[in-house]
Amino acid sequence: MRKPVVVITGAGGEIGHGLIDRLAQRGDRRIVTIDISRLDASIAKKVDREVTGSITDRPLLERLMAEFEVDLVFHLAALLSTRSEFTPIAAHEVNVEGTLSLLEFAQREAESHGRPVVFVYPSSIAAYGLPGPEAKARAGRVREDEYLHPTTMYGCNKLYCELLGDYYARHYKQLAAETVSGRVDFRCVRFPGLISAMTTPSGGTSDYAPEMIHAAAQSEPYACFVRPDTQIPFMAMPDGVDALLTLASAPRERLRRSSYNVGAFNPTAAEIHDVVARAFPGAAITWKTDIKRQAIVDSWPADVDDAAARQDWGFAPQYDFTRAFSEYLIPTIRRRYGA
Repeated sequence: MRKPVVVITGAGGEIGHGLIDRLAQRGDRRIVTIDISRLDASIAKKVDREVTGSITDRPLLERLMAEFEVDLVFHLAALLSTRSEFTPIAAHEVNVEGTLSLLEFAQREAESHGRPVVFVYPSSIAAYGLPGPEAKARAGRVREDEYLHPTTMYGCNKLYCELLGDYYARHYKQLAAETVSGRVDFRCVRFPGLISAMTTPSGGTSDYAPEMIHAAAQSEPYACFVRPDTQIPFMAMPDGVDALLTLASAPRERLRRSSYNVGAFNPTAAEIHDVVARAFPGAAITWKTDIKRQAIVDSWPADVDDAAARQDWGFAPQYDFTRAFSEYLIPTIRRRYGA
């Protein structure tokens, strides 16, 4: 018999680690993961099936469909913003074509076992595109439907996939004789910069914040690639994982949108530097602005309006700026490196 499972793509990344931990603790679902690399042994032992491969491999998805009854997908696999700028074709193949294959997989799964497949998709503030620092200052807290003109390949990919998910959920094959939309229950969280104490940064343009902390804890010099006054929203990784799980379990009838902003705190780079310097007095943090990367960060909001997420599905981050650093990031990273 096919067994109901949750599938997590890109499970070896920062979000995947926390998500697997939480799902394993709950113990109410079998966990199947897909990643191009093997999982860390500490994480791999918590999943029921580890599949090494790419989401662009359609025969792989067909084998999973034959073996399992999938009713929940967390689609985390992606090429992040910095790498996507260097390899835009590869970014499109993974971020767009991979997502399209997985949406079609979810559609076929839902048709096969007769109930919707919940498809949870982490998007990004990279989907926004403000024209410059002055417009960013005027915009304040940006809502979901404002300034959607991304300037990066990653942002274009994310925004398009949000629209693809909405298409599958609401308009799929709308000219067909029978209604076949609604079988993919697409739910998207548009994340700010995520900061993890458990995994090292892996190529995101917002990674100047975690890079600063990890370098200081290892007594390594760090040249921050953005200006001290740079400001974007951030979130501690446990709150990011909680947001995905909370949205996944929310009653469908309460969700007025397919994509939701979430945020927690929005310090300047200088404020992050000051907290890190107090925690690690020997930290050698300097400023060396990368003009091109700075332009990308300047196109992202200084903050986001997440009222819809709070109202519709009870989003409520536990970590503000002070608590995120004093209770989660600094003590956990300090233990990690023995600092």
